Amino acid sequence: MRIGILRERAPGETRVALDPHAVYELTRVGHLVLVERGAGEGAGIPDARYREAGARILKEAAPVYEGAELIARVSGPPPEEYSYLRRDLILLAFLSLPVNPDLMQALLRSRCIAIALESIRDRRGRLPVLTPMSEIAGRLVPQIGARYLQKNEGGRGILLGGATGVRPGRVVVLGCGIVGSVAARVASGLGAQVTVVDRDLERLRRMEKSGLGGVTTLAANAMNIEEAVTRADLLIGAVFVSGTRTPHLVGRRTVAAMHDGSVIVDVDVDYGGCVETSRPTTLESPTFVEEGVIHYCVKNVPATVPVTATHALSNALLPYVRSIAGLGLTDALNADPGLRAGVVLAEGSVVSRSLARTCGMDYHSISSVLPLHREVR
Repeated sequence: MRIGILRERAPGETRVALDPHAVYELTRVGHLVLVERGAGEGAGIPDARYREAGARILKEAAPVYEGAELIARVSGPPPEEYSYLRRDLILLAFLSLPVNPDLMQALLRSRCIAIALESIRDRRGRLPVLTPMSEIAGRLVPQIGARYLQKNEGGRGILLGGATGVRPGRVVVLGCGIVGSVAARVASGLGAQVTVVDRDLERLRRMEKSGLGGVTTLAANAMNIEEAVTRADLLIGAVFVSGTRTPHLVGRRTVAAMHDGSVIVDVDVDYGGCVETSRPTTLESPTFVEEGVIHYCVKNVPATVPVTATHALSNALLPYVRSIAGLGLTDALNADPGLRAGVVLAEGSVVSRSLARTCGMDYHSISSVLPLHREVR
């Protein structure tokens, strides 16, 4: 199979989907890998490394699209690449389609096969490609929040770990998934008082059993959330609902009741965010102030550590690229229901039930659109 790797063009996006180790694994079994010039520079990977791994370096995005049967990238194509999309092209990327209608329409018009990396599941129902990015984001956001709480950054002047005889900072984490649980662990390590809020009591039990110092749990309901958030120095939004927009759990009125100079880090703003006042920002201009509260709403937090994030993403993505390239799309989807769950658009149709429901569009089962059954192949 001919596989394309592109340079990312989203603001501040310095990751690349596949590293030279993955390229070598693909080329050594006979696949052709086309890499756009400079694709890995942001992650410290020169073109020469890809060339040594067996890739062919092309000067621009257009010939990569033209020559590839499968495109692997970090985020969905930007508008200037929409014209390169075509029928039968397989696209693997983090797509965030519920909040990206223009991209969704472009993918539908092209009739390409779009696989959302954030929707791929493993045999235990987990999100294996999204998870390493969530782990990295979870490790980063308490550090980011601690920075913006400093007075010189416009914050309240709170040290999360406190000092002898002085209370530590209060951190509230909404969501006890991968991002939230890792963030709680890091914030606890910094010495903060941490409250983790989730509606899943089993997740909260696991958090309590971990024995982290200074961490308490709270069942999610409107009153508990409001009371916890208004006392927080740092609010970390870590709510993700696969295939749909993130619900607003914190309203503007609650944000206004927080102390001036408090900080909100809304991790899943690329799916709408869990705070009403959130809006996407970039690494070049990461914050804004709303109701006296500093908001950090960068969509691609792992891009702040692109070397680590690229290798982690590549490790998670390679098995799926290798499966599709080795078996062909049809047999790969038949062999792996979790990969099949990642296919959201195909042949101009929405084949994800949750995406169709969220966007108010007609749903078509994937088997009615693609020839997955042996008798129709």
